[in-house]
Amino acid sequence: MAESADMDQLLASFRKFAVHGDTKASGNELNGKNWAKLCKDCKITDGKNVSGTDVDIVFSKVKQKTSRVITFEEFQRALEDLAPKRFKGQSKEDALASIFKLVDGRGPSNVGVTKVAKAAALERLTDASRYTGSHRERFDESGRGKGREGREDTVEHTGYVGAYRDAGTYDHKTKAEK
Repeated sequence: MAESADMDQLLASFRKFAVHGDTKASGNELNGKNWAKLCKDCKITDGKNVSGTDVDIVFSKVKQKTSRVITFEEFQRALEDLAPKRFKGQSKEDALASIFKLVDGRGPSNVGVTKVAKAAALERLTDASRYTGSHRERFDESGRGKGREGREDTVEHTGYVGAYRDAGTYDHKTKAEK
């Protein structure tokens, strides 16, 4: 009974990693990239006894010649191949049980994948109130973009050039002189 529960948890972990990053995956086959991720996330690769190269070699050894993925049975064989290498001082059965415990119930981790940078320089560069020149015209007082109105120059048929400050004051100046 306990063995079937362990296999169910192992199958659940296999399926979680099999569908990770692929919207079309069925969960019945694991590709090489996700196999390497499983080994890294479950701490099967330790850098000393089992490296990323070892993981890739075992994957190539257990998969079919023409295939690029492994099934759950091949996945179990791959773990059996890596167990004695990862847990060198233990018997084969103990090493296999230990490696199954590492994988049981685990899923892909997304820690550190999407970090949001919060630096003072970023704040300074994205603060619209500090923009100058033509860039300032693209935002309103609250910092929201004006959209098309802020990007395109609208033509006013007043007879004055676009940035003329005293537009519409000609009549006032001529009357003041007389």
